[in-house]
Amino acid sequence: MRPLSTFCLLASVFCFLLGAGCSRRESMVERGDREGVFHLSIGSEPTDLDPQVVTGIGEAKVLHALFEPLVSFDPVTLKPVPALAERWDVSPDRRVYTFHLRANAVWTNGEPLTAQDCVDSWRRMLTPTLAADYAYLFYIIQGAEDFNKSRTTDFSTVGLAAPDAHTLVVTLNQSAPYFLQILLNSPWRPLNVRSIAAVGDAYRRGTPWTRVEKIVTSGPFMLKEWSPHQRLVAVKSPTYWDRGNVKLNSIVFYPTDSVDAEERAFRAGQLHVTYSLPLSKIASYRRDNPALLRIDPYLSTYFFRFNTHRAPLDNPLVRRALSLAIDRQVIGDKILRGGQRPAPSLVPPEMPDYSLPALPARDLDTARRLLAEAGFPGGQGLPPIEILYNNSEILRLVTEAIQEMWRRDLGLDVRLANQEYKVVFANRRAGNYQILLSDWVGDYLDATTFLDLWRSDAGNNHTGWGSADYDALMNRAAVTADPAARAALLQQAEVLMVNAAPIAPIYFNTHVYLQRPSVKHWNPNPMDHVDYRHVSLEP
Repeated sequence: MRPLSTFCLLASVFCFLLGAGCSRRESMVERGDREGVFHLSIGSEPTDLDPQVVTGIGEAKVLHALFEPLVSFDPVTLKPVPALAERWDVSPDRRVYTFHLRANAVWTNGEPLTAQDCVDSWRRMLTPTLAADYAYLFYIIQGAEDFNKSRTTDFSTVGLAAPDAHTLVVTLNQSAPYFLQILLNSPWRPLNVRSIAAVGDAYRRGTPWTRVEKIVTSGPFMLKEWSPHQRLVAVKSPTYWDRGNVKLNSIVFYPTDSVDAEERAFRAGQLHVTYSLPLSKIASYRRDNPALLRIDPYLSTYFFRFNTHRAPLDNPLVRRALSLAIDRQVIGDKILRGGQRPAPSLVPPEMPDYSLPALPARDLDTARRLLAEAGFPGGQGLPPIEILYNNSEILRLVTEAIQEMWRRDLGLDVRLANQEYKVVFANRRAGNYQILLSDWVGDYLDATTFLDLWRSDAGNNHTGWGSADYDALMNRAAVTADPAARAALLQQAEVLMVNAAPIAPIYFNTHVYLQRPSVKHWNPNPMDHVDYRHVSLEP
């Protein structure tokens, strides 16, 4: 790759020799720097823009511009800071949070944003007919689980109250030190339920309220355009309470499944920040343009989901054999090459107040023995199995490597299938897969953000696996105040789950991408939350 500065120098000399009539065409990024238009790639096309329905990272990047949380975070220290709530009080037992909302917070349709809007939003999230995958996150609220599971239809039993227009009171089942952090996530950001009901049923998926002409939002930006598979445009909101401190005039989000295409777009001056970077390009950027390369810490793990309702993956011996036969070190060192590390467990090592359990990373002898015990010695008699993954060059290389490991070391016939992200997500929820390459990014800095996924009733489980013993350990941890004792219970739960193998952890991820020097105050944290209020562009 020729350094950009060399190219521009040659072009300038050429134009000088030809005379003043020669001029270089301004790129989208250069124009964006002047006009305050931020061009950002977000990976796959969003499945929706309903914060209480979607679960993807790319979707969250859009939603965080459109919907304001109760609290935000300091981009450096990650400490909670005011957003919709200008302040809050916490009871001595840390179970009751009283949020004092800003009197000048309004929706984009001009209506005041009230505490009752917050209560109505979370009621929608917990209403069973919405079937929200993230509903289990709200179970830390008193009475929320019983309402979501239809044990009661009396919403007054849920620990939410709006004594006046600007006061929201939330009562938890027990102290949750991560509660303020969890409020950053999309499902917790208040919605205008009245505007949803004006379009259709507010308590079922699929109501088309997120269309440009219908959507009502509260964040620093409002949706102006959504051209599927092309771009989404969000412009600075004239109704946002802190609009005077928002530096950007608009954000253009670009969905793409091709990491090669977005890298070409970056080189062509069409993107300020990419979603990812082709593996083949990491070395050249390290060598030639290190100032453009970002490799950020990331609270993220890639893993296989096994559909435990489908033979032969209903047999835990087969699942465990497949997990033990993965050479995770090779995947990190030889394929990814972006600082990713082997993951014998699920919870990343950066998680505070939690020590990773000691689990075997690779053991071919045991894998072959388990496969034989399952009735498939040397892979004989085992029907072909299929790995499903969403369109991605990086994911293709990972799955191809593991396909070859299982063929070479276990004698298996493994087939690969790739689909658009929207289709993969729908098939995951429906259980239409055998093995699915998945990832999870922590929603807050606590091990439960990874371990709650595998409760029997968790909406994001999607493996069919459940264990009463696992649930009991997680329940005991939830009511244990001593940090060391709580961590020990969570560790026991993780060991139980990994040994039962409804999933096979593969690698702890990093965030490898490209960023223009003109982008200032871009401070994504390990959960990949970005507060767009702070981002600015300098030519």
